[in-house]
Amino acid sequence: MSQPFMRPDVRAFLDYLNAAPGPRIYEVDAQTARQMSSATHQLAEVPIGPLAVIRDLEAPGPAGPITLRLFDARASRGPGPVMVFFHGGGWVLGDLNSYSPVCAEIARQLDIPVISVDYRLAPEHRWPAAPDDCEAAARWIAQQPGALGLEATGLVLAGDSAGGNLAIITALALRDDPAPVPMIAQWAIYPATDLADKYPSFDLFGTDHFLTREAMIWFNDAYRMDLRHWRALPQLADQNGMPPTLVLTASLDPLRDQGRAYAAAAVQAGVPTVYREAQGTIHGFLTLRKALPSSQADLNGACAALKLMIAETAK
Repeated sequence: MSQPFMRPDVRAFLDYLNAAPGPRIYEVDAQTARQMSSATHQLAEVPIGPLAVIRDLEAPGPAGPITLRLFDARASRGPGPVMVFFHGGGWVLGDLNSYSPVCAEIARQLDIPVISVDYRLAPEHRWPAAPDDCEAAARWIAQQPGALGLEATGLVLAGDSAGGNLAIITALALRDDPAPVPMIAQWAIYPATDLADKYPSFDLFGTDHFLTREAMIWFNDAYRMDLRHWRALPQLADQNGMPPTLVLTASLDPLRDQGRAYAAAAVQAGVPTVYREAQGTIHGFLTLRKALPSSQADLNGACAALKLMIAETAK
């Protein structure tokens, strides 16, 4: 059987990572793993770049204030769509700083405000702390034009990996109990939607492809979600009535087949759906654009598809 296509920059990055000495994130405590993850992003991600507005905010949450970060390419704007972004990191890693470059780039390309959510992390705060915070933040953003300094007329829910999981879960919650403004789109980026190991990609790419089987087990042990509940695994829910959906996966990602299955479930439920699969690359590529320069084209293509989706829905 022939080996799947891998881009040259992906091969070089994986060779470097897999040969590097020292412990892996699943061999250390959560705080050390966060420091390791942050250092990787600092080395492998591009700078934030110029942007008119980068401002921290606070939304009330179920266990205290939730820190948000607003990114906007315009110093002022009228009412319009707002993206609510949930970062990845297995519900254990990730923060506003590591995701600032990609949020800033999305804000530039879509020309809409992007608000990143600093939800509570496991193991200090286990499931359902993260979905509770994400839903609370989205509802607050939908109805706080004064505090935000802008008026949201519609929400675009987005996130990568664990954040893709949280974006879908938040969208399901707002479908069932709508916010003051409608959801106009969701963007699930290599999302975790169904953690059963029945998918071929889990075995094909669970070793030496950045996101590993051992790391996924470590994340799940820290998060301790209820595997029978849709607020843990959103693919368990009926997707009927969800907003127009963009799903972006990576062909060499152990989560690839979950993303494919989620896109298929959305289509079967009658949800307008666009599926894009970045060939020859790995999980996490959108926040590794310095190490993986080819990822910029993938981000450009996804943003172009989402921009068209938002324009069609917001009419």
